[in-house]
Amino acid sequence: MSTPVLTPQAPDAAVAARPTTGQRLTSFMPVIALVVLLVALTIADPGFFSLSSLTAAVRTSAPLVVLAAGATVVVLCGGIDLSIAALCSLATVLFALWLPGLGGLTTVAVVAVTGAIGALQGTAHVLLRIPSFIVTLGGMSIFTAVALVISDAGPVRVTDRDATHWLTLYVAGVVPMAFVVALLVVVAVSLVLRFTPLDSWVRATGYSEAAARLGGAPVDLVKVGAFTLSGACAGLAAVMLVSRNFSGSPTMADNLLLPAVAAIVVGGTAITGGHGSLWRSLAGALVVTLLRVGLPIVGVPSAYEQILYGAIIVAAVALTLDRSKVLVIK
Repeated sequence: MSTPVLTPQAPDAAVAARPTTGQRLTSFMPVIALVVLLVALTIADPGFFSLSSLTAAVRTSAPLVVLAAGATVVVLCGGIDLSIAALCSLATVLFALWLPGLGGLTTVAVVAVTGAIGALQGTAHVLLRIPSFIVTLGGMSIFTAVALVISDAGPVRVTDRDATHWLTLYVAGVVPMAFVVALLVVVAVSLVLRFTPLDSWVRATGYSEAAARLGGAPVDLVKVGAFTLSGACAGLAAVMLVSRNFSGSPTMADNLLLPAVAAIVVGGTAITGGHGSLWRSLAGALVVTLLRVGLPIVGVPSAYEQILYGAIIVAAVALTLDRSKVLVIK
């Protein structure tokens, strides 16, 4: 048997592998968009650029940041999780129902259960070889129905506010604790990915699952782990919503699905997988939040919000889609 010989990389290939100026600029587009949008809103309403307004905006963005962070890892693996909003709504109901019996442990219980539900979806996707789109679309329907049943199709009031009081505090009297927690989630997941083989496994799975398997990456475990993280993030986002609304509702987070997807694609994460980062999704979530807050400022009716998200998603996917991986567009 002959020994394979690794040929040295040609200088031209090495130069071609380097990111171009356009690619570098694209990586900063979420931040650029965030700054431009902030400037535009300040021009439209000079009172917007105030400490109170910015504090309210970042506090509003916290659940969206957490949802987008978990779902970003799934997208990096080349999948999609359409159930995050429905699972988050279900988790708000579970939190409200379990709080009287579990007290301070309710947050841990809800995050653990939603993480297990995410793992179940990931396992179904991997073992049954069902596309993640179909698995999570079915999950979205199931979670919505279960939430409606156990809540009697209405809100469940939370009378004990001590369990979520810590999320209403402010660090240094300025930064909302909910946003700090969202940042910690992004930091923690980013560090775990960066300083472990998970980052290369996740990206390899997203670029080419077949090649990742040949390279020895535990593709199935990586996918299940990504869905587990996405589910756990949905549970944590639910706790944040309950801390703001003092109730659980079977539809509380339903309006966050499109904003979460928009945050991911606006952040530059390729919907085909393999390219992107949680930090870009963070910037994308802030952009989406400023749009939600800024639409009424510039006189755009809230009814047009869903139209805007749809247009943003289509445009962002058109810019970030890796067409070399999708030979036939169906």
